[in-house]
This record gives sequence, C-alpha cells and structure tokens, in this order.
Amino acid sequence: MSDKTRNILLRKLLLRNNSKGRLWAAMIALFVGNTLLLLSVLIWWNFNELLYGKTENDSLGSTFLIIGKKVTNSNMGQPGATLFTPADVDSVNKAPQVQSVGAIVSNHFPVYAMMGGDMGFATDLPLESVPDRFLDSKPADWDWQPGSRDLPIIMSSQFLDLYNYVFAPSQGLPQLSESSVKSLALNVKAGPPDMAETYTAHVVGFSDRIGSVLVPQAFIDYGNQKYGKQGSGVAPSQLILKTKDPSDIKFTEFIQRKNYTTNSQNLRWSRIRAIVEVVASATGVLALLLMGIGTLVFVLFIELTIAKAHQSLTLLKEIGYSPGYLSGFMVKRFVPLVLVVVIFSAGITVGVQVVAADMAKAQGLALHTLPGLPLWAALTVSTGILLVLVVRSITGAIRE
Repeated sequence: MSDKTRNILLRKLLLRNNSKGRLWAAMIALFVGNTLLLLSVLIWWNFNELLYGKTENDSLGSTFLIIGKKVTNSNMGQPGATLFTPADVDSVNKAPQVQSVGAIVSNHFPVYAMMGGDMGFATDLPLESVPDRFLDSKPADWDWQPGSRDLPIIMSSQFLDLYNYVFAPSQGLPQLSESSVKSLALNVKAGPPDMAETYTAHVVGFSDRIGSVLVPQAFIDYGNQKYGKQGSGVAPSQLILKTKDPSDIKFTEFIQRKNYTTNSQNLRWSRIRAIVEVVASATGVLALLLMGIGTLVFVLFIELTIAKAHQSLTLLKEIGYSPGYLSGFMVKRFVPLVLVVVIFSAGITVGVQVVAADMAKAQGLALHTLPGLPLWAALTVSTGILLVLVVRSITGAIRE
C-alpha cells in the first residue's frame, strides 16, 4: 500500500467524526488567546520603552525633575543659601529612585539679545546649560567652541506658547511656528560693555523638559570663566534629576525633608504612570489566562477527536500499526494548524506595532516600528509550550 493510500485510509478512519465547526471554534479560541498574550507583551514592552527606554520619552509623566532649594524669609538675602554644595549633590544622587543627577548652570555674566526689523526687540537674556544627556533630544548642530561666533540655542516650548497665545495677540504681532522661529537670527552680546563679544544666535530646538533658554555647556563655562567673578558658576542653584518613580513615598519624603522645591505636576503624572503599569500587568495576566483557556479548548478537541476514533485505533493497532506511527500521523494533522494560528497571531501583532509606532510619532513619541526581543521571546516560548502540549496529548490519548 502506498503512503498516499495509507494516509487517505487513516484520515477516513481517525478523522471521519471530526467536526469542522468544532475545529474552527478550537482554532479561533487558540488564536484569540495567543494573540492577546502577544499583544499584552507588546503593550508592556512599549510602555517600558516609553518610560525607561533609550529614547527617553516624556510621555505618561516625565521621569525628569528640576529641584531647587526653597527660598524662605530667612534666606532671602543669602544667595549662597540656595546653592547646592557637592555634599548636597551627593545626597541627592543617593536618594531613592534617583538614577542620574545633573547641574543646571546659569550665566554669571551679562548677556544682551537684540533683533531688528518689524519684530525688533532688545532684552537681557538669562541663559542656562545642562549635561547633554538631559536634553529632550540633542540637535545635530548642538556644539560650540571658543572663537565660534555662531551660538545654538534651545528654547522652552512654554516661551513660544506664551508669545503666540498671550503676547502676540495683545500687541498685534504675528504668531510664529517653530520652523519660523528657527529661521530667525539674534544678535547676542556677552560680557561687560568694555569686553563684550557679539554672537549670532539661532534657535535649533525646543524643550518641553526645561523651562528656560539653553546654550551648550562649553559657552556657559567659557563666559563664567572669562567674565564672571572668581568662583562664580561653580555651585548650581538647580539640579535636574532622572528618576525611576518620583511618586515613590520615600522620594517625596526626601524632597520634603530637604525642603526642596519641584514641579508637583510631574509627581501626579508619575502616579498615573504607575496606574498604567498596573493595568498593563493586569492585561498580561488576563491574556495568559485566555491563552490557557484557548490551549485547553484546542487540546480537548484533539483528545475528543481521538476518543471518537477509539474503535478504529484499536483495529489499526491489531492489524499492525504501532502507536508511534499513529501518533505521528495525528501530529502531522494538528501541528500545522497550530503553526498557522501562531503565524497569524504574530502577523497581527506586528501590524499593531507598525500602526502604534505611526500614531506615537504623530504625538511626538518614539516607538520602534517592529516589535522587540521580548515579543519574539514570548512567541517562541508560548509556541514551544503549545507544541509540547499538543504532541503529549496526542501521544497520551493514542496509547491509552
């Protein structure tokens, strides 16, 4: 008897009572459970990337805080009382939930900004600098060397909003887009009148994280050293922190105990972030439960199919077919169905990630276009477990 004829015979004997409706129901249950499991891993991974990934998105509550020493009636006339000493910085660096600390250094020399034309103005310009790792995103031309007359600037997005929605309407001035602001040039004079140097400043980026005008660290260091008083600019009055969870009670107690000030709105957003993490974890547990139910339904369908073919199995064993051969035939029947379900689940998950990345980009967030390693690891593990359960259920049912 040829293999083809033998397979046709076995299919008629073992699968004749196989209901296509029940098979589709079992496959759909398995597909739903497997897809939800992969989507839950995808949700967890994306939130993890948004909150802790290298892109350093400020979504769902910023992990960056700016702190300063509170100004009180007793220290109002003592500028040094609100500066952070090396011991203070070391203490903050060791505080609960703090991952990194950077000094916000301000200019201790006069800076004057001017612009001509219809929108001409002239004003004193306070400047600050932070370590590059604390920037929202580092512009490509974010660099300055002594002797260069071109000065890149990062402006707070709040400044532009204040101009567009408050100042411009009240003064009858045109509103400005980010791109139009970047096309403008400012004349900046730095230093006392008898030593002043003139620079051409351009806005190269905007920051949602820091509410001031930023320049490269090298420019602040150069100006403070050349024009500032001896020792000026050494001790910062503000620190910028990268924190894992600023809503942690131990961290908030540290801030209160040290009498530091910070943006409490960030702490409230962090609590929302914690809720999101709990929801993502709960989704994973639910998906795991549904995956288990889907697997159970599929395995029970296989065992029911084999149980209905009990008489045919007994007959086949009596005429010389080994349990191993019969098990192999059934495995070849059901394993491809499992793989089809897995492939469709993976395809849908990849499609969801592509759509999510596009939607996130429209909101100014950065997500990977394709799923990362955690999803493929979960897919591999779940598929392996599923195949083992299917093979074992077939082997066990046929040997009984």
